[in-house]
Amino acid sequence: MAVTALAARMRLGVRGVRAMQARSFNSERSDNAGSSAGSIRDAGGAFGKREQAEEERYFRARTKEQLASLKKHHENEINHHKKELERLQKEIERHKQAINQLKQNHDD
Repeated sequence: MAVTALAARMRLGVRGVRAMQARSFNSERSDNAGSSAGSIRDAGGAFGKREQAEEERYFRARTKEQLASLKKHHENEINHHKKELERLQKEIERHKQAINQLKQNHDD
């Protein structure tokens, strides 16, 4: 067994060995599918409360990141529309000047 494990490490490297260990863990766990084992949170107690607090902290942080991203997106949109508004106002002024130029040329 030790020789095959050493050969596997040499051939697969650390990541491959970890994947093999994970697969064997999952197969062992499937044997216990009929038992009443559940998650720590379902079991309650201090570990369940800790897990619940960690989940809530994670989701609060995730929501905060999403809101910050959304705020930045809206700020970028506002800046874009302001620039577009300025560009269109310059176009309006250019057209007004062209109309005035045409009126002056026509009156002469």
